Amino acid sequence: MVQIVNVVASGALDVELDLEIVAGELDDVVDYDPEKYPGAYVRFGDDEPLITLYRTGKYIITGASSEAESERLREVFLGLLDRHGIVSSAEDAWFTVQNYVCVADLERSVNLSALAIGFGLEVIEYEPEQFPGLVYRPDDHECVLLVFASGKVVITGAQDIDSAEAAFVAVRESTETLLADE
Repeated sequence: MVQIVNVVASGALDVELDLEIVAGELDDVVDYDPEKYPGAYVRFGDDEPLITLYRTGKYIITGASSEAESERLREVFLGLLDRHGIVSSAEDAWFTVQNYVCVADLERSVNLSALAIGFGLEVIEYEPEQFPGLVYRPDDHECVLLVFASGKVVITGAQDIDSAEAAFVAVRESTETLLADE
């Protein structure tokens, strides 16, 4: 039904960092160019999620396929910083999953114009000349759903997988009701 495609997590080391020194010390896994972006990119392999580290000690992990993968990557990251003496202990001040990005399929094509009218203009954005999907911000769910004519749905901003699944079930049921005559 709902499949996780990206887990975004963040944390803080509770220490300011000189990213030039971090990049020099960890040059095999860090890409840092302050002319292009103020954060340093840390990647342990081509297929690994990305960690963006800032001078404030805050960091963001993007591209993990599960909460467990983001936790594992966090442990590897903290261990590396500890081994190189960049942070004095392998603990961060805080770490949390910010949101999940998931995909699902209604298993039918969808008339987005009819769906936009059915959902109501106050909770949707639909401008097919600008973006090929309908952006749905339901009042009773914290996430945003992107519904495409193919029936594919992207759910973003969910705080956990259960809320992503609940939002998808609600949009699937609404879609079946609203488009029953087609």
